[in-house]
Amino acid sequence: MRFILLAFVLFFTFSAICQDNYVNLSSPHGSVKTFLENLKPENKNDSLAALPFKTSERTQNEAKNAAVKFKRVLDGRGILIYLDEIPKTKSYVDSTSNKSKYVLLENYPTVFLLKSDNDQWLFSDSSIDTIDELYKETFRFGTGQLLNLLPKLGTKKTFGLYTYQYVTIFILALISALVYKIFAFFTERIFSRIVKKSGLAGDTSEKYLWQIARPTSVFIIVLLLLLVTPALQLPVTYSKYVNIILRVMVPLFGTVIMYRLVSILSIFLARAAQRTESTLDDQLVPLLRKTLKTFVIIIGTLLILDNLDVPILPLLTGLSIGGLAFALAAQDTIKNFFGSVMIFVDKPFQVGDWITSNDVDGTVEEVGFRSSRIRTFRNSVIYVPNSKLADNTIDNHGLRKYRRFYTQISITYDTPPEMIDVFVKGLRSIVEEHPNTWKDNYHVYFNEMASFSLNIMFYIFFNVPTWKEELQCRHEILMSIMKLGNELGVNFAFPTQTLHVENLPGQPSLSPTYLSGNEAEMKLQSFFKKQ
Repeated sequence: MRFILLAFVLFFTFSAICQDNYVNLSSPHGSVKTFLENLKPENKNDSLAALPFKTSERTQNEAKNAAVKFKRVLDGRGILIYLDEIPKTKSYVDSTSNKSKYVLLENYPTVFLLKSDNDQWLFSDSSIDTIDELYKETFRFGTGQLLNLLPKLGTKKTFGLYTYQYVTIFILALISALVYKIFAFFTERIFSRIVKKSGLAGDTSEKYLWQIARPTSVFIIVLLLLLVTPALQLPVTYSKYVNIILRVMVPLFGTVIMYRLVSILSIFLARAAQRTESTLDDQLVPLLRKTLKTFVIIIGTLLILDNLDVPILPLLTGLSIGGLAFALAAQDTIKNFFGSVMIFVDKPFQVGDWITSNDVDGTVEEVGFRSSRIRTFRNSVIYVPNSKLADNTIDNHGLRKYRRFYTQISITYDTPPEMIDVFVKGLRSIVEEHPNTWKDNYHVYFNEMASFSLNIMFYIFFNVPTWKEELQCRHEILMSIMKLGNELGVNFAFPTQTLHVENLPGQPSLSPTYLSGNEAEMKLQSFFKKQ
């Protein structure tokens, strides 16, 4: 009789509880609803909320802890669970594994419910282990202790939030403003010290350092808020959007910081390039700056999309297919790009060099990623694709150590041999005395008896860096030659013709008379004896 009365008491007690609390473990929907409904503030019951977690290997306290921790993780991360989407079928079977299994969250596949032997849907033991890991990841550095402290600040609810949540938000705002000022101050000092050590002090510190210090301070504050906001246990809807905003702000401000760091790095590289002899480095720095900034923006955009839960893999796959089609359509552009890379690697020329390549002849003004700009001697500008420059033979006049000067000095046939020797010696002295000639390699010789002149080969080299200085040296050398000729009385030849009339009345004949053979032989022997 006593057992019957006890059964009636337990039955009516359980019925009274069920009037206020929901309990149903016969389906995935019922178990999840049991967990969520019994942890609402207005009818909180940890014992009933722990029923879906009470497996054969878990004690009642372990199940309660798992339920409370999971609810805190869901609220802290802003994860919404839509009960209407959870199957209400008691005999639900997962299509992928063909088991009585239901994965609750797509992003966390290790959190799932299994159908037990007594037809109850319970969270698996591995799910409870995963919940412990998620709890540690959500509430780092002891922020989970705030969950027990904050509610003591006030439990009155206004506009969906408790008093302690309003107080905490206000305190966080004040702390954030204070931290912003402190970190901005110290960050600016740190960057300033780094810049001074690297030799970039001056306009750089004034223009860029504060621009980096401010986003760096905001970046640090956002990281701190990401640690603290889960402990506020905001309503799931609020928490979801707060987490999205904070998660997006992390890569956003990280991108801004890296973008501005590239600007400082480019200034450092530009000053380093100015200390080198090559001018090609000066052209490489702006190209490198644009490339790095583009790379930073692309990576930052991908990270922002990833934090917005946009699937990146399909996006990258689509971009790769589109990139392949684009690459096929832009083969010439890609060839020019790799041509520019080879120019920067091999350095066949640099800005300011005079080059000749097929029909191209002029001075290099700029080297870009697609083409190079060359100023011709007609003062026009030619844009040459870098792929052609990389494939063709390049004659770089700008890399000459010595600049060759070759000419023929023509003198008249009536110049005596002795005068020719003296004139040639004078020409060699001109070369020796000029400050910009190569003294170890020059050739000045009486070289040819032409149709109307005696030609002296004048072959020398100038040790000057530019064409303008070469022209000045040519001018000085030629002026010295003219003065030497005038001083010695040597006449410079020009094309002439002489008309000879062999016989005129009363005049001797112009026809030459020659020696006999014996007389000529004697003259020859006498000539070589004098030599």
